[in-house]
Amino acid sequence: MLFLVTGIILILTGGLVSVLFWVPSLVNRQKLKELLGSRYPLVYLVYSANGPVLFLAGIMLVMKYFAIY
Repeated sequence: MLFLVTGIILILTGGLVSVLFWVPSLVNRQKLKELLGSRYPLVYLVYSANGPVLFLAGIMLVMKYFAIY
């Protein structure tokens, strides 16, 4: 049951971060480029760690709970 609940939380969190990052009005990338300068690629590292990776980890936990793989 812990795998299922944790997986669902990770799926929701990862999905929410992904949606929020790609909605243009919520994240002003031009402003981020100005603020971060040469460190701007770190934005994509943080996004990937908190978006798709959390989503995939959640899916794997749910699959583990249901013994799909």
